[in-house]
Amino acid sequence: MNNKLFAKTLIVFFASSFMMASFCVAQSTPRLSLIALSKSDHTLAIVDPVTLRVIARVPVGQDPHEVIASADGKTAYVSIYGGGSLHELNVIDLIAQKPLFNIDTRPLFGPHGLAFANGKVWFTAEGSKAIGSYDPVTGKLDWSMGTGQDRTHMIYVSADGKKIYTTNVSSGTVSILTDTLMQPGKFAPPDAKPHEEWTQTIVPTAKGSEGFDVSPDGKEVWTAASEDGTISIIDLNTKKLQTKIDAKVLGANRLKFTLDGKLVFISTLRDGQLFIYNAVSHKEVKRVNIGHGAAGILMDPNGTRVFVACTGDNYIAIIDLKTLEVTGHLDVGGGPDGMEWATRNQ
Repeated sequence: MNNKLFAKTLIVFFASSFMMASFCVAQSTPRLSLIALSKSDHTLAIVDPVTLRVIARVPVGQDPHEVIASADGKTAYVSIYGGGSLHELNVIDLIAQKPLFNIDTRPLFGPHGLAFANGKVWFTAEGSKAIGSYDPVTGKLDWSMGTGQDRTHMIYVSADGKKIYTTNVSSGTVSILTDTLMQPGKFAPPDAKPHEEWTQTIVPTAKGSEGFDVSPDGKEVWTAASEDGTISIIDLNTKKLQTKIDAKVLGANRLKFTLDGKLVFISTLRDGQLFIYNAVSHKEVKRVNIGHGAAGILMDPNGTRVFVACTGDNYIAIIDLKTLEVTGHLDVGGGPDGMEWATRNQ
């Protein structure tokens, strides 16, 4: 090899190395990332929320529906649902951008709704009419409780893990579960210790109540019913139905408050309208046409945008919270649905 050819080879080699190194750095998971599931592609997309670019796609199981991130933002958990018949949670390393292992939830079947609170992963088990929790430290399912309700589907858990709210779609109810420390009774043995006791309050709403959210002040639960299109509002102080709005959100799927608690967004699988309600007046503010039907809703932590998974259109619509208009679309794969934020502490 002559000197000129050798020099050109070195230049190409170093240029390629530099480009590859730059590419690797550009592809690393940001400290704040949007993670979104594709039900058709069976992948979890990791998205840079600034550039709105998908930086990685990680394979997941055959029917992924919901995703949650650990408190440190390093791990994601994906529910593999199967209409209530499957029994896995996929564990994903968000830093290495690869699958880690699967959690077998049996004897609890049909994991769907997810929450991460008090260091644990909480999930609904629709096929078993129950709720369970997984402890990442011990690597074990460490608690479960039956609801006795049909299609226990979505879940919210308080930060201390002492309050759980779920929607029971086919029963048309909301379960309010509270954990209380009970003292031993007078007939208990001398060495008996206080123990936890869970109680359940069942609040009737309407059949098809699925998507729900807790108001930022913790005072109310709002849930929308797909069958009659009503929105039920539950007073969490009295644990009773406070009011019902004839919103006509037929096919309602998900419901979310804005971070300031002023607006409520409801998606529907039946048509292309995103319904927006005033949380105080209970009046409709606007309907935004976003496609042919929508599912998951995710609020931007900075309070400027909302992401809505338009499952049938194979994109995520991005809505500006000031103008309440669609400003763009995000492609994370076919049939997008569950979304979440992963915030890495370090």
